[in-house]
This record gives sequence, C-alpha cells and structure tokens, in this order.
Amino acid sequence: MSPVIVGLGEILWDLLPSGRQLGGAPANFAYFAKQFGCDARVVTAVGNDGDGRDILAYLLAQDLPTDGVAVVDDAPTGIVTVALDERGVPTYTIHEPAAWDCMPSVASLELAAGVDVVCFGTLAQRRAQSREAIQTFLEHTPASAWRVLDVNFRLGIYTAEIIEQSLTAANVLKVNDDELEILRTFYVLPAGDEAALRALAERFELHVAVLTRGAAGSMAISGAASSEQPVIATDIVDTVGAGDAFGVAFVVALEAGQPLDDAHALAAQVASFVCSQSGAMSPLPKEVLRQWDRGAPSA
Repeated sequence: MSPVIVGLGEILWDLLPSGRQLGGAPANFAYFAKQFGCDARVVTAVGNDGDGRDILAYLLAQDLPTDGVAVVDDAPTGIVTVALDERGVPTYTIHEPAAWDCMPSVASLELAAGVDVVCFGTLAQRRAQSREAIQTFLEHTPASAWRVLDVNFRLGIYTAEIIEQSLTAANVLKVNDDELEILRTFYVLPAGDEAALRALAERFELHVAVLTRGAAGSMAISGAASSEQPVIATDIVDTVGAGDAFGVAFVVALEAGQPLDDAHALAAQVASFVCSQSGAMSPLPKEVLRQWDRGAPSA
C-alpha cells in the first residue's frame, strides 16, 4: 500500500512576479509526495471565499483529497506576496489574518491515526488555535510515523516554547544554515554543523537531522551515519519550494527503506530541478520519477 503522507499547516496563494501560484510548505510537501506515488493529503484551513474555493478546486485537480481542508468563516484564505532578487531568492510578505491560523483542533484525528509521514513547521503555529490543532494531530499519530519538523523562522514568528514543543514532537529535523544559527541562540550547541546536528538529535531523540546550506550543499545525519551532497548546478529561476521538494524526496526515500546516501542524492536532484522552475509546485520530470521507481523496494 502507498504510504499516507500529510502536509500539516499553512496553505495559501503565493503572489509571484509571474502570477498567482498555490503555496505553503505543507501543501508543497503533499504535492510532491503525490508525485512519488504516495497517498498524500493536506490538513489545513481556507476561507469561505473565492480564493478558498480556488484552492479546493486546484487540490482536486492534482488528485489531492480535500477532506482534511477545513473551510472557516473567521478569516480569509491566506495570501503571501513574493519578491525575488537577482538570484531568484524569495522574500515573503505574509498577509494577515489568514484562514490557516484558524485550523479546527479536533479535525482529521482519524487521518492522524493512520499516517506514515507528517510534515509540519513553526509558521503555522503562530496563533494558539492552529498551534493546538497541529500539536493535537501530532499526538494522535502512530509511534512509528515519521514526524518531520521543517522549521520556518521567517519574520521572527516563533518562540522558545513553540520551538521546544515542535522539536519534542518531531523525529526528523530539517533546517537551513540561517535557522541552525537561530537554534544556537536557544540551545548550547557545539561548533561545527555535524556536531550541532548530532547534539540536537541526541537531545530530542531524532532519527534524522538534515541541514541545507545553499551553495555549500547539504548534510544529513542518522545515528552514526552521515551524508554530504553538493549542490547540483542548474539555471535558477527561483528557489521557491525547493526546500520542501528536497524534504519530501528525502523522507519518502527513507520511509521506503533507502540508504541515507541514496535518499540524500535523490533529494538534491529533486531540489535542483525545482530551482529551475517558476514557483513551488512543478511536475517532476520523468527521469527523476523513473530513478525513484528503480530504486524503490518492491512491495
């Protein structure tokens, strides 16, 4: 059976220079998981408005079920304005209020009980209601589930309590180099990237910790094993969604039983491709998916 994979948290419209595109890290996570043949879902909320109805229609068109998407009257569907610099690196203006701040705290618990992988972040926990919904969902996942924390420290929307709760709930951590430096302000971590990842893994009983470092590539640790991947050269259009695609490929491969190095190499390839496209949700090329089909263990 296909693994059940959930993106838990924000969903929104990214207003890019090239036009409106669906976004939000959890939604991106589910979108790419679907391309890898997973039973992918989004657990979030949209407003009772035209933007919200457009999101529901878009998800259905991508064969992503909408039963985990609450429709709320309290706030409009989320919108983010995205500006790109000359390297395609985005700057985000997150408009408030947003419906994903109003996720029902008791929704989708039956889905939580059967999940194999769930990805969540810190951004969608900026308000008490959505924070309670996310933590409640995580509490109802099986002990065997991969709980992936993809931190998001944009605009200073985080607290020591949110970080501690999130790391405690997770068993996989994905951070970039800037985010790791922020974590150093909350925890006493040794010098060096690998040593810092191992300290966090030991403190919070993480199965895997991954650090992305821009042009310097990425590093991953799992138990005593470690893995390094260089950046794969590409003509960058923008980097929107590349980190989410990286995380999906990495965890889906690990969940399927792939070695750490193989999962890491696939993640780097997928992220490179997404950087060559506009926006977060780009169909993956057949050669990447064929590679995955060859590498995946037989059912």
